[in-house]
Amino acid sequence: MPLLLRFNQKASALTILAGVAAGFVGCTGYTRGGTVGGGGGGAAPPPPAGLAATAGNAQVALTWNASAGASGYYVQRGTVSGGPYTQIAAQGTTSLTDTGLTNGTKYFYVVSSYNARGASANSGEVSATPVAPAPGVPTGLTATAGNAQVTLSWTASSGATSYNVKRSTTNGSGYQTIGSPTTASFTNTGLTNGTTYFYVVSAVNAAGESGNSAQASATPAAAPQPPAPTGLTASAGNALVNLTWTASGGATSYHVKRSTTNGSGYAQVGAPTAASFSDTGVMNGTTYYYVVSALNGVGEGANSTQASATPAAPAGNADVTITIDPNQTKPISPYIYGINFFSGNAGASPLLTFDRDGGNRWTAYNWETNASNAGSDYIYDNDSFLSGSNVPAEAVRGFIAADQGRGQASLITLQLQGLVSADENGPVSTTAPPDLTRFKTVVDKKGSAFSTTPSATDANVYMDEFAWALDQKLPGIFGAGPAHPTFISLDNEPELWNSTHLEVQGHNPVTSDNYITKTINLSKAIKDQFPNAVIFGPVHYGFQGIYNWQGELSSTPNGANWFPDKYLQALKTASTAYGKPLVDVYDFHWYDEIYDASGTRILNLNGATLTDAQVQLIVQSPRDLWDATFRDDNNSNPWVFNELGQTPINILGRLQAKINAENPGMKIAITEYEHGGWNHIAGTIAEADTLGVFGSQGVFAAAFWPPDGTYSYALAGFRAFRGFDGGSASFGDTSVQASSSSVKDVVVYASTDSATPGRVVFVAINRSTAAKLTAINGLGVSGTAHLYQMTASSAQGQNPVQPVPIGTMATSGSSLTITLPPLSVTTIDVR
Repeated sequence: MPLLLRFNQKASALTILAGVAAGFVGCTGYTRGGTVGGGGGGAAPPPPAGLAATAGNAQVALTWNASAGASGYYVQRGTVSGGPYTQIAAQGTTSLTDTGLTNGTKYFYVVSSYNARGASANSGEVSATPVAPAPGVPTGLTATAGNAQVTLSWTASSGATSYNVKRSTTNGSGYQTIGSPTTASFTNTGLTNGTTYFYVVSAVNAAGESGNSAQASATPAAAPQPPAPTGLTASAGNALVNLTWTASGGATSYHVKRSTTNGSGYAQVGAPTAASFSDTGVMNGTTYYYVVSALNGVGEGANSTQASATPAAPAGNADVTITIDPNQTKPISPYIYGINFFSGNAGASPLLTFDRDGGNRWTAYNWETNASNAGSDYIYDNDSFLSGSNVPAEAVRGFIAADQGRGQASLITLQLQGLVSADENGPVSTTAPPDLTRFKTVVDKKGSAFSTTPSATDANVYMDEFAWALDQKLPGIFGAGPAHPTFISLDNEPELWNSTHLEVQGHNPVTSDNYITKTINLSKAIKDQFPNAVIFGPVHYGFQGIYNWQGELSSTPNGANWFPDKYLQALKTASTAYGKPLVDVYDFHWYDEIYDASGTRILNLNGATLTDAQVQLIVQSPRDLWDATFRDDNNSNPWVFNELGQTPINILGRLQAKINAENPGMKIAITEYEHGGWNHIAGTIAEADTLGVFGSQGVFAAAFWPPDGTYSYALAGFRAFRGFDGGSASFGDTSVQASSSSVKDVVVYASTDSATPGRVVFVAINRSTAAKLTAINGLGVSGTAHLYQMTASSAQGQNPVQPVPIGTMATSGSSLTITLPPLSVTTIDVR
């Protein structure tokens, strides 16, 4: 979750860094919008009266009378009279418009009121059936003649679900329906050239058909071949020739032809649809001769006049040199290409490998009933939001099953805080938390027979039984070497429980000692049942949790007195006594604490236009993860850097050093992170750079946290590594160490592929605003380099944003030179 709170040691005060915004705060994972004001009185309010429902187009408007003493209302909907009903809103007002409905379907509604004392019974039921109005007559009909065809287009009619296209060869009468498209265009093929055809169009929906549009006519005729392109120019670059020409009227594509002989011997090297082409399959010092022809449905036109160019390496040395050490390699974990809630991210690459089901909503999840409470993210409400099912653990089983169907590993949450929701009866009082009448006690180890349908009326919920029940439903998920493993996370962001989960934690934070004890006890209970289970903890919310457990500890920048030191040493001792590691992966969240000159955090820079300074803050931000020379440059509020004595943050390097010294073998995960730039190429660069860092630094697992709004540019960073060819081509599985002569400008991540010997894949990132001639030296390559690239211009109009192929180049030896465009990500697949 984006950072909510941090402890300022100098001021000894809790500083609020980010607030609640329209029902989305932090790592809720599952949240609902709306707020509820304070209630009063000594009893639950009466049911609302006067409920009325008015049908509209795909919607129903509801109104009711206010109930005395109510602080809010639950609105429920069903499709059968008398229920069952599903809650669709919880709000403080006495009206609601239920949108997105299916016209023609009858909906039934009830409303109940609630306050801090409880909820009322349901109101009387009302019903309504939404219906769409008949569509209007289409306007703007145009008919464009082609070769034996006519293309029609018109202005879409509001409410239309389809159209009837009608044709005649008589002006003004005799129309016959020839097609029923669902969009506002239609191509009528198989016509006779030279015959005039007359058209009208009507609009149709469930309510009926409109009248006919105004008539349009056209006379198809055979089209000529397109003329030869004009204005062909050839511009040489480094192992590159760029061609441009004037587009030919009627052309749908072009053939680019090349020869090394002046005036003859041309062979086709490209078939672009635009009037430009970059030929990368050329050698420096050789003169190349080019002609271009235009094509359409009739055929190919004549060649253009010839143009020529001689590519050459620029004078002087490369702008940036990348040095690769083929003797320094490490495996790349398949689980770094992850996201939170994959199924809720429509634009995510289907080749992602790891899916996390975590966040604030899961701390108080009761697996026996699927009840939960999102805490401060949503009015401390005990509800059925995670699953309406009464089948134990169904909210989690369904998540894992969906992941396995997609070939993904899963990370699920087990409850460590100590209390989970006992009911689904709405808001919980936080006057004197916790209200133990509304929660059940978490017990790590049951000590008696397990059941997949445990009693939901006793006082306790057992964690080892939870894991066992999941394994019964999905056998082998916690076993040794499953194809798509399920990992276990020990809750979420414990340092903030007293603020995010006041309803169960109360006002006092959990101490580091208490937390470590909880961790050891629950880990033992899990591994008693599943010795091969992989457990993640402590799931910090951010830097202050890692550094000093939200201000509890007196940590120093370079001391062995951070929370990880205490945690790792305690786990090492307990694991040795137990006979195997208790916690396998050190997990934390990382939301950049970087601010522009106006004080805006880069996570909130979501515009399509950013200043150069803002872009650089975003694209340089991944360096805080690993770069021991990076000093949080140009951050207007570098409080983490300052707290570390103005030394580089290097959080992965610092944490890995502590693991190596205090609990060797423990892995690292970052299961929530963000960098900003959601609608800008800067976001693509930051995400691609971050994935490269994860692979080169040996991170075990990682999951991007999807922000509010649109973020296609950030998701594009995954496509630099996974599916960059539009298919299944991916980065290799072994990282090869690469160092840059200018990290602030260019970084390159190198990999080999154990499944395809000789294959090498590079991801080259230019985060500067100038093109950079980049020499990649030290790793032997042989074959053809297939180039895929993302720039600001290539991303324009794409949805989703993804790499585009820019050509190929021959490679041989241990050096490869390429010019990287400004602010670009280039994937180089040598095979």
